[in-house]
Amino acid sequence: MRPVVGLFFLLVCLPAMSAAMADDAQDLHRLFDDAWEYDLQEDPLWATHVGDHRANDRLPDVGSPAQQRRLGKKREFLKRLEAINRAALQPQDQANYDIFGRLLRDEIAETEFETHLTPITNRSGFHIEFAELAKNVPLNTVQDYDNYVARLNAFSDYTRQHIELMREGMKQGLVLPAIVLEGYQDAIKPHMVDDAEQSLLFAPFRKFPERIDDAERQRLRKAGEAAIRESVAPGYRAFLEFMQHEYVPAARGSIAAAALPRGREFYQHRVRKFTTLDLTPEEVHQTGLKEVARIREEMHAVIRKTGFEGDFAAFVEHLRTDSKFYANSPEQLMKETAYVLKKMDGKLPELFGRLPRTPYGIRPVPDYIAPKTTAAYYSVPPGDGSRAGYYYVNTYNLKSRPLYEIEALSLHEAVPGHHLQLALQQELTDLPKFRRFAGFTAFIEGWALYAERLGLEAGFYEDPYSDFGRLSYEMWRATRLVVDTGMHYLGWTREQAIDFMAQNTALSLHNIESEVDRYIAWPGQALAYKTGELKIRELRKRAEDALGERFNVRDFHDVVLASGSVPLDVLEQNVQQYVRETEAK
Repeated sequence: MRPVVGLFFLLVCLPAMSAAMADDAQDLHRLFDDAWEYDLQEDPLWATHVGDHRANDRLPDVGSPAQQRRLGKKREFLKRLEAINRAALQPQDQANYDIFGRLLRDEIAETEFETHLTPITNRSGFHIEFAELAKNVPLNTVQDYDNYVARLNAFSDYTRQHIELMREGMKQGLVLPAIVLEGYQDAIKPHMVDDAEQSLLFAPFRKFPERIDDAERQRLRKAGEAAIRESVAPGYRAFLEFMQHEYVPAARGSIAAAALPRGREFYQHRVRKFTTLDLTPEEVHQTGLKEVARIREEMHAVIRKTGFEGDFAAFVEHLRTDSKFYANSPEQLMKETAYVLKKMDGKLPELFGRLPRTPYGIRPVPDYIAPKTTAAYYSVPPGDGSRAGYYYVNTYNLKSRPLYEIEALSLHEAVPGHHLQLALQQELTDLPKFRRFAGFTAFIEGWALYAERLGLEAGFYEDPYSDFGRLSYEMWRATRLVVDTGMHYLGWTREQAIDFMAQNTALSLHNIESEVDRYIAWPGQALAYKTGELKIRELRKRAEDALGERFNVRDFHDVVLASGSVPLDVLEQNVQQYVRETEAK
């Protein structure tokens, strides 16, 4: 009778177990939907970016009460997550569960450390992002323009809220170091216009879509002028006055995150957040020193190929001072960049089975932020597919933009780097929305650094000077592991960091100083690049060793990119699964 009883038990219990598992999966996806909708409501600018246009006429509420309200809601979402039985979920949903939980815990920790009280850095912040508003919102209809004007009118209050946050930060000792605030006014003064038509934000009112008639154009132009004159320009003036008379005088002399309240604990959190691994600052520092030594040997080998007679320092000085390595005009720099990218476009099918549909373009970095911005950056396309991704090239101070770095820089920022990876991620419609648009810096920047190295397989870096530029970029990311942990946790000075990078990279001194100041203002972020790249290279080697002749680089890359941006431990699980499945075939 026992087998019959056992069978009866299975027949009765299995449906109940399946129903419970289905309930857990439904609860999980309901949580994802609720959290996504909450984020869209709380941050209208984010909603616009991902293609939800219901709140295109609003700016976020960034005041302290709103910050605390969001913290409470995030904790509520985390409780709901932890009430779900992870073991009852399918493998894909287990991954979703883990990634969602990691993102939530990081957001909660950031608010608990009160990072919102320092809402700007030396190269980012609401005042810089808002000036680019016209490039990041739809402007096709009368309603679009009315929404745009409404946001211009809201800027004055938006500024006031940020000032209140920063005042609270001053009270608690959570302020930026004085050294990174040098030249801060350069990103503010261009927008303090007396004539509204001189504002960058007036640009949409100079040329309207044909569908908008003359009467509406006149009305909208007047409304735009009034909004810039009465809200935007006064907002920037108020912010400059606050910075001059209150914030800059209160800026701290120390540069280390460890010098902040709960600073050592905060930096340890930042290390885990930006690497997605359970590493200590000391471990990251040692990894950096080992990588610096390894790459230095490779650089010496390339120097020998050039036939240069002299030591490393002399070669680097030669690169920094010989005019043949630099563009004569911004136009030349942009043309050289475009040629490299067009060449890589033709190589992509050899390396990838799946390519993004969304195109990309190149633009110069805006003049008003160029002096405080490094060589380049990438701007992600919006989620509705209405605009391409853009690779921004810094044409300011051409003597600090060597031509031998163009190949590595362009492969990093555009293809096969940021654009290819992030555009593909947005097209992964089988993933929950939060995964299509969320990101882990270690994956995103690790992939882009790995993409620089892919140029070796695609026929780039044939000129030894260009190959030295590639190695210098890799060295740049390795030195970050050393100087970021050094300054924020191990007691290094700014001068020590600058000297260490100057001795080990071919970066111009202008770029090195800009970079070091970026690390000071943004603790931990710079650790992501080399950490992520090392993990991807490690996983590729393991796959190649395991699969031998069955290893296919296109398949490997598709596996790495198929789940979007993920923590490095999840990436490792994905690659292990790919290896097991390939071996089974």
